[in-house]
Amino acid sequence: MSEALNIRKDGELDFLSLGALVHRLDPGIVPFRKATECRIHVSGGEFNVAANLADCFGMKAGIATAMSDYPIGDMIAERVRAMGVKPFYKHFEHDGVTGPNMATVYSDQGFGVRAPVVFYNRSNEAAARLKPGDFDWKAIFSRGVRWAHSGGIFAALSPTTAPLAAEMMKEAKAAGAITSFDLNFRAKLWKISGGEDHAVETIGKIVENVDVLVGNEEDLQKGLGIPGPEMAAKSKLDPSVFFAMIDQVVKKYPKVKVVATTLREVRSTNRHGWSAVVWIDGKTYSAPTAELDVYDRVGGGDGFAAGFIYGLLTGASPEEALRLGWAHGALLTTFPGDTTMATLDQVRSFAKGGSARIQR
Repeated sequence: MSEALNIRKDGELDFLSLGALVHRLDPGIVPFRKATECRIHVSGGEFNVAANLADCFGMKAGIATAMSDYPIGDMIAERVRAMGVKPFYKHFEHDGVTGPNMATVYSDQGFGVRAPVVFYNRSNEAAARLKPGDFDWKAIFSRGVRWAHSGGIFAALSPTTAPLAAEMMKEAKAAGAITSFDLNFRAKLWKISGGEDHAVETIGKIVENVDVLVGNEEDLQKGLGIPGPEMAAKSKLDPSVFFAMIDQVVKKYPKVKVVATTLREVRSTNRHGWSAVVWIDGKTYSAPTAELDVYDRVGGGDGFAAGFIYGLLTGASPEEALRLGWAHGALLTTFPGDTTMATLDQVRSFAKGGSARIQR
């Protein structure tokens, strides 16, 4: 295990996420304009990591989030329980007509040459009302939390969500937890929330207390304001451009000890080249490249983050942790929905270079 991270050995929670819970409506390969039915997936960039860690990796994971008290909220809360995640809810009463609501994400799966289309209805979202002071961090962290996590999707929701994430990171560091942040830059969300310059300023206040950053080269450019590389990548699977930007990230945010990302080359909607890389304390590590047959790509990045964090929490070497993240992210694209249906044995087998031969 890298000396860069001094991870506490025990705690009531292995992992705590701060973020919004959403429900995703999924009409499969049918575009919404022609849809007649949908599946409902419970999701949220920050929640997905907690759910994956609890359900696949057997870790004690929690989520601090908003809950609106109406049937959609009840359905989401039931799924949170089913994934084994401990909730810390700030409750909002729903007026039965206008909200506050649990956000809806609409996402078809696309097929072949047709890419998936994702759009939101986050109007009057309960999570956007969350603000500093809404959670008793001292009480939560006093029970022992080994790792605290949030992300750029939550930070973009409103003028109060990013300061809340910054507050959590500061309290987490003071309590001895490792902190991580997934930049997850979503242009549609930041466009509503003040644009790219505002994003850089807002995210900067969070990242100054972050140990582990997850984000690709576009996330680093747009979320952190790091200038783009002088050289173009030969392919999306070439990590040299990403590694070339790390020096600037660390110069701007000297407390960052680990930067990790997935590398994805979309050949068609259902065929992706997939790899992952990590920079830990000056050293770089690369995962193999796999050719993935993709069933549902949503959540692959969160799947990677969960496996990687599990590796670090359990004392794996940087290479092993990277491989666990890479393997779990790959497996996640083979399931419907945003959260894991994998077993730890499947992840370990694939991480070792396992194949899709039938298991009898």
